[in-house]
Amino acid sequence: MNKELIINGTPQGGVEIALLEDKRLVELHYEKVDASFAVGDIYLGKVKKLIPGLNAAFVDVGFEKDAFLHYTDLSPYARSLLKYTQQAIQHGGPEDYDFSSFVVEPEIIKTGKINEVLNGKPPILVQILKEPIAAKGPRLSCEISLPGRFVVITPFNDIVAVSRKIHSGDERKRLQKIVEAIKPKNFGVIVRTAAEGKNTAELHDDLNALVSTWKTIQSRLQGATPPAKILSEQTKTTSILRDLLNEDFNKIIINEKSIYADTKNYIQKIAPEKTDIVSFFSGNNSIFDQYGITKQVKAAFGKTVNLSSGAYLIIEHTEALHVIDVNSGYKSVGNNQEQNALETNLEAAAEIARQLRLRDLGGIIVVDFIDMKLPDNKKKLLEAMEEFMRADRAKHAVLPISKFGLLQITRQRMKPEVSINTQEVCPTCAGTGKITSTLILEDEIEKNLEYLITHKHKNLTLAVHPIMKAYLTKGSFFSSKVWKWYFKYRQRVKIKEDTTFNLTEFKFFDKDEEEIRL
Repeated sequence: MNKELIINGTPQGGVEIALLEDKRLVELHYEKVDASFAVGDIYLGKVKKLIPGLNAAFVDVGFEKDAFLHYTDLSPYARSLLKYTQQAIQHGGPEDYDFSSFVVEPEIIKTGKINEVLNGKPPILVQILKEPIAAKGPRLSCEISLPGRFVVITPFNDIVAVSRKIHSGDERKRLQKIVEAIKPKNFGVIVRTAAEGKNTAELHDDLNALVSTWKTIQSRLQGATPPAKILSEQTKTTSILRDLLNEDFNKIIINEKSIYADTKNYIQKIAPEKTDIVSFFSGNNSIFDQYGITKQVKAAFGKTVNLSSGAYLIIEHTEALHVIDVNSGYKSVGNNQEQNALETNLEAAAEIARQLRLRDLGGIIVVDFIDMKLPDNKKKLLEAMEEFMRADRAKHAVLPISKFGLLQITRQRMKPEVSINTQEVCPTCAGTGKITSTLILEDEIEKNLEYLITHKHKNLTLAVHPIMKAYLTKGSFFSSKVWKWYFKYRQRVKIKEDTTFNLTEFKFFDKDEEEIRL
C-alpha cells in the first residue's frame, strides 16, 4: 500500500493535512493557527470544584470552561503525581531534583472517591484526553504518557508492555528484554508496533529523547502557578508522521516553505533514510486540486455517499449516535439475491471504515446493512469489517451483527467531528428552497417594462426561461400576457427563451440586441 501525505499551508496560517492510501483520501486533518488545546498537551491545572455525585472534578487549565477529570482517569499513581508536582514546583529542575530517586506512593483503589485523592484542591499535572467539543471544556487524564516513534513512556510505574499487534512471540520477548535492560527507574515503557525489528540503539535513542522531554516538563514546573501550559504536543504534521511513517510511505508533498523545512528536519531526525520522500510543491494550482483531494472531499462528505457499483450510503447524525444505512441502488450482479447482498455489504463495509476515519466519527455508530439470511455470510461481513477497521488508529470495537441485521461500532472521539458542507447555495432560491411566485414575477417584469417604455425605449426584447415564456404567451391570440402589454403600452415586446436562465431570471434587450441594465 502506498501512503502519501499532502500538506496545504493556508493563507491564514492554518494547515490542512490529507492522508492518501493508494490515491484514496482516508484522513483529513485541520490545524488552526489559534488552536490552543490539543490532545496530548500537558498542563498544570488547579482543581476548582469536586463533584462527589459524579465522582469527578472540574479543573481550571485556562479554557473558558473548566476541564473535566473523572476518577477513572486519575491514574493508579495519582498520589505519586500530586507529590511529584508539588516537589517539582518547589525544588526545581532535573539538576536540583533527581527523578530516579523519587519514592513512588501506593496506588489508589479503583473504587475510591475523588475527594479522598484531591482533597484540598491541589495543583495537579494533567494531560488533554479530548479537545473541547461544542460547549464542553477539555477532558483530562492524570495518566501522563509521552509517545515516541517506537516507545511510549509512562512515569511512576515500572511496567514494560509490548504492543499486541506484534504477533511473533520471539520478537515480543526480544523487545521486552531490550527495554527492560535500558529502561530508567520510575518509568514504565510501552513498546509500539513500529518497534518491530528495530535494534537496541534505535530504541535507546527514542527512549532517551522521551526522558529528556520529561526533564523539560520538570524544569517548566519549577515555580509555575496554575493554570499553565507545561508542554505542547507536536504539530499535527509531525504527530501524524511519528505515528504513521513506515516503509509504505512514499511521498510527503508540502506547499509552504516553513512547514517543508520543519518536516524535512523532523524526518532527518527520526528516519534519515526517508528524507528524499519530502518534496516542495511550487505549482500554480491549489495543491489539493492538483492531487484530486478537493474532488474526493466533495464526493465523500455529505448525507449521501455513492459507491462505484451503484450502491450508496445514507449517513445521519443524531444527538446520541450516528446511523449509516446501506442501500443497493441499481446494483445487480445476478439473480442470487443473497450473493448480491453480500457483495454490496462488503463494498459498503470498506467505505464505512474509510468514512469513520475521514470524518472522525466517534461514539456509537449503528450500521443497517442489507439483510442476509446465511450465518456464514454474516460472519464474512463481520470479519471483513474488523479487517477494514484495523488501519484505524482510534480505539474501536465492532460487535457481531444482530438478528435485525444491525452492526454496532464504538469508536473513540478525541476531537470534534470533521464536517464539511459539500452543497452549494442554489442561485435561484438562494438556499431557501422557495422561489418567487410566477404571478409576482409577472408583475415585476411588467413594472420594469413600464419603466423602460416611459424612458423612450422601443423595439424591446424580453429574454426569459422557456417555462416563463410559455406562461407569458399562453392563451388565445388576444388573451396572452404579451398582447395585454401591447394594448396597454401600445408597443410590441418580443419574447425569446434562454435555456441557461433560471426560472425567475429575465433580461431586457434593445433593438441592437444590447442588454439594458436596470
